[in-house]
Amino acid sequence: MRSDAGVRFVQRLSSTRGFAKVAPHVIPALDRAVHRLTRGRYLLSTQLLPGVILTATGAKSGLPRRTPLACMPETDGHGWLLVGSNFGRTEHPAWTHNLLTHPNASISWKGQDIPVTARLLAGEERSAAWKALLTFWPPYAGYQARVEREIRVFRLTVTTTP
Repeated sequence: MRSDAGVRFVQRLSSTRGFAKVAPHVIPALDRAVHRLTRGRYLLSTQLLPGVILTATGAKSGLPRRTPLACMPETDGHGWLLVGSNFGRTEHPAWTHNLLTHPNASISWKGQDIPVTARLLAGEERSAAWKALLTFWPPYAGYQARVEREIRVFRLTVTTTP
């Protein structure tokens, strides 16, 4: 069970530039290994935040790309918010380019594969989502403060088949 002090410590740690340099290389690799070993039931990073494995089509390659990501499940139970923070690094993460080019994707959520459609949020809709995201995970504010780009926020919704 996680303590409030432990969560605050991780939030402070994840807001540092050092974390931004190391985490993108370590956390996804650990998440992929744990996800594979548990046959899709767990992600290591979900001890702090809910997470998904996003499978999107590569913008340039056209090949499937799997990326472990933190997410904020929406209260309706049928959507998720994804934040292209890239740990506060200057460039947009590759998976955001993939979703912009190919919005139909899938996620592994609690061991279940779910087809989704991604939509980049803008304007008031993005502002409302960003406010909720900052309450959910305050370090996002530090990530945004470090970069000149606007951090991309996507809403994933379950794709319904006709």
